[in-house]
Amino acid sequence: MQPLAVKIQMLEIQNVSKSYSGHQALTDVSFKVPEGGIYGLLGPNGAGKTTLIRIINHITAPDSGQILFDGHPLTQKDVVNIGYLPEERGLYKKMKVGEQALFFARLKGMNRNEALRELKKWFEKFEISEWWNKKVEELSKGMAQKIQFIVTVLHNPRLLIFDEPFSGFDPINANLLKEEMLALRDKGTTIIYSTHNMNSVESLCDNITLINKSKNLLSGNVDEIRKEEGKGRFALSFTGSTENLLSAIGDDIISHELIVPEKNVTDGSTQLILKLKPETSFRDIISLANNIVELESFSRALPSMDEIFINAVKNANQNE
Repeated sequence: MQPLAVKIQMLEIQNVSKSYSGHQALTDVSFKVPEGGIYGLLGPNGAGKTTLIRIINHITAPDSGQILFDGHPLTQKDVVNIGYLPEERGLYKKMKVGEQALFFARLKGMNRNEALRELKKWFEKFEISEWWNKKVEELSKGMAQKIQFIVTVLHNPRLLIFDEPFSGFDPINANLLKEEMLALRDKGTTIIYSTHNMNSVESLCDNITLINKSKNLLSGNVDEIRKEEGKGRFALSFTGSTENLLSAIGDDIISHELIVPEKNVTDGSTQLILKLKPETSFRDIISLANNIVELESFSRALPSMDEIFINAVKNANQNE
C-alpha cells in the first residue's frame, strides 16, 4: 500500500511578530490556511489583521517568524499568485475604467488580448459594460469596488485576500459579491476573508482565526468552534413563569439569556437560553422544568460567531 500523501497547506503563518514605533501590531501569530476554502481572518479594527495581510503581500516584512506559501518560504515571486482587495481602494480617479482595468491586468502578467477577453466576461456578468469609458471619479464607492474586485480576481490567482470586501455595498450587490466568492471557492481558489463584521462569517467561512490586540485568540473550523463553545448550552421554549423556573434551576446553571420574540409573534411562548454547569445533567433540567412550566421544545443552542467573537475579545481584555 502506498503511503497517504501529506496535504500541503496553502499558507502557513509561523510565529509572526511585527511592531511599528513601539506599537505591537502582531505578537507571535501562527495558523494554517487550508487549500481551497474560505478562511476568515477576524478581529476588531486595529487588531493586526491588515498588518498581517500586508506581510503576506510582501508590502512589509515581519520582525520575526515566517510565512510559507504552498509549502515553501513566501517570496516576492509568489505574489503574482495572490490577488489582494484592500479595504482602502487603490484606483486612479482620473483614469478611465477600462484603461485602468487593462493596466492592472498587465501588471499581473496577462497579455492585452487575454485581459480584454476576461474583462468583457466580468463586465457583462456585473452588468457594468457601459462604465468602460467612464473615469473612476464618476463612479460611486460601490461601483468602484466592483471594478477593484474584478481586477483582483481577473488573473485567476491561487490565493485571494479580501479585506472588508462588503464595505460600502448595498445588500443586493453585497449578495452578488458573496455569490462570486463562493463560486471562486468552488473552483478551488483559496480565499482569506478579513473582517470585523460577523454577519456573513457562518455562511462563508470554513475556518477562522480571531486576532485581538496583535494576538491570536482562537483558530479552527467554524462548526467545531461553535460546537465546542456551545457545550452545555440549551434553548427552552415554554409557557409559564420564567421567574419560578429560574428560581428552581438557578444553582445548576452558569448563565441564562431571555430571547425577545420578533414583532408580531404573539403565541405567548418564552424562549430561554441556558448555560449549564459541567456537572449538570440536561435530562434533570428537563424533568424539573416539566414540573414548573409547560415545556414546548428544547434543543442545543450553538452560539453564533458574533457571540463567540464578543466573548473571546471580552475575556481577553479582562485577563490583561
